[in-house]
Amino acid sequence: MSLEPNSRRMELVRIAARLFRDHGYERSTVRDIATAAGMQSGSLFYHFRNKEEILVAVMALGISSTTEQLGEALAQAGNVEQRLAALFHVHLHSLLGENQAALEVMLYEWRSVSEAARPGLVVLRDRYEALWQQVLDEAAAAGLVKANTRLLRRTLLGSLHWSVQWYRKEGSLSVAELADEIMALALRD
Repeated sequence: MSLEPNSRRMELVRIAARLFRDHGYERSTVRDIATAAGMQSGSLFYHFRNKEEILVAVMALGISSTTEQLGEALAQAGNVEQRLAALFHVHLHSLLGENQAALEVMLYEWRSVSEAARPGLVVLRDRYEALWQQVLDEAAAAGLVKANTRLLRRTLLGSLHWSVQWYRKEGSLSVAELADEIMALALRD
């Protein structure tokens, strides 16, 4: 599966992500995707076998891109507090930025993925969450957060995911400021 940044397939995945987010997977048709891409609906099948493969590609794009960004940020962080900050900043910048549509589809259209297609997405999700777990474990060892890091990870990710429902770019906090504020809430007193 080629998802080169400038490929036609990538363009189709990004178009589908917006349609699936805005109208729902079930209500978005292959024809809708093709029309938005300026092509005949049958031409989509040159790139994808079926509509579910498009859905899986959308979800995989969102989580893979975010995982890659987080890995790079963690590699550049100098200490555990900077690594902890990277978790919040990368997640929110991805979720509320360029990957928003794909990540919202991952969050809200999971029920539309067949049992056969889920394992590959679970591997990608687990890879991402493992980065979070590693840093939270480091932060707990340094006394920055409480020791129940598994529950903390789930709570933080759930809270961060919900931000797509209430965060507004024109509001009082930038995404970076929001990341700092939420991180401050997670730190031990």
